[in-house]
Amino acid sequence: MTSLPRPVSGIRVCVRLNLGGCGPYAHIVADVEPPGPGGGLELLSAVPEELLPREHLPALRQGLLEGLGGVAAAVLVTDGHYHDADSCDLGYRIAGREAGRAALVGAGLLPPGEAAALRWATWPGRPRPKRRHGRPGR
Repeated sequence: MTSLPRPVSGIRVCVRLNLGGCGPYAHIVADVEPPGPGGGLELLSAVPEELLPREHLPALRQGLLEGLGGVAAAVLVTDGHYHDADSCDLGYRIAGREAGRAALVGAGLLPPGEAAALRWATWPGRPRPKRRHGRPGR
């Protein structure tokens, strides 16, 4: 199993989908590092339960597994929020998937261009899309 080669700190993901008036919402901030000796995915939350209920952590873990695609990593959730009506497992699964992909881009395991596909994730050093000069059709 491949391990994350270097840490990626400050990954912020805020999922806001509007599906007919309401929709999945999730907000997390995480630091992702190379795993400990056991490998695999380690997930810890330092966020108080009133800000990020523990019931959403299994969905977050599932999303991280999908996003990391078999790359071993240790994830520390340092901040997060939920919404009484709109937070659900789907939102946290999406947040986990985006955080995992962001970690892969940030650690150099995916090309920088893959950052453009991450709709809700930001992190320090995130590659910016190349700007086109001029306007189309001119």
